[in-house]
Amino acid sequence: MSIAFTPSKAADSRQKRRQWAEWKRGLPVYLMILPGVLFFIVFKYIPMGGILIAFQHYDPFDGFLQSQWVGFDNFRRLFQDPDFWKIFRNTLVISALNLFLFFPVPILLSLLLNEVRLKWFKKGAQTLLYVPHFLSWVVIVSMTVLLFSAQDGGINNLLSTWGYERIEVMTNPEYFRIVYLLQVIWKEAGWSAIIFLAALASVDPTLYEAARVDGASRLRQIWHINLPALRSTIIILFILRLGHVMDTGFEHILLLQNSLNIDISEVFDTYVYRVGIIEAEFSYTTAVGLFKALIGLALVYLANRASRKIGEEGVY
Repeated sequence: MSIAFTPSKAADSRQKRRQWAEWKRGLPVYLMILPGVLFFIVFKYIPMGGILIAFQHYDPFDGFLQSQWVGFDNFRRLFQDPDFWKIFRNTLVISALNLFLFFPVPILLSLLLNEVRLKWFKKGAQTLLYVPHFLSWVVIVSMTVLLFSAQDGGINNLLSTWGYERIEVMTNPEYFRIVYLLQVIWKEAGWSAIIFLAALASVDPTLYEAARVDGASRLRQIWHINLPALRSTIIILFILRLGHVMDTGFEHILLLQNSLNIDISEVFDTYVYRVGIIEAEFSYTTAVGLFKALIGLALVYLANRASRKIGEEGVY
């Protein structure tokens, strides 16, 4: 004969009290993350329902449910657009500049700052490097125009005084990508270095002591201690950046864009603004946005799989 044992009411009561105590202990944390959760729900997940109009000829008066269904016509229109490959190439080139030329700069900057031993100098340098992040692109582009304007720019006036030719920085398409990259580095390099500095701060100091005992130079310590400590952080941030490979910074590029450099400055972000907002092609530009998102998703998935194969955790 088998006897069925059921938990006593006292045991149930103790378990419930324990769970309630654990929940109360974690309440401050739950309240802290609540704004972030609400932000993603309201501004990220709920708007995903709007993807539906990428497969419609959306009419604001008919709404989501009554608009004409057109299937993949908007995507066919995108791929058949004569400007598609030009825009696609421009977007990839600017993304490559961000990935392979800008991305290493904060890493190098964090390694250099980590080697500074004078605290007052280190704090002062960090402050100066962080400040540009808080300036808007309107201010930064305006400063560039004031300095490099072909007619009365400060730098060009100085070059003219010294007998050199004026440089057409803002109107010559050859300078567009250089100006874009230098502005991004100046504005964001210091701020982006913060997370790498935080990773370096967690390195065990005894590793440096052991390396010095073994006769390792500062450069050897950076190579064998600092860079391995940053490896996981670098890989995770690189994977996350791949998810935004088709997002090149709408405001920045729009401010630098003009009729003379539009052939190399037109990217998907500015194209969506021009066609979707100004010309009110909502369904078509939603299809463009979905196309961008799918490319980012595919790159994140492939990069994450590759990172796990080399022994890293990846982002999921």
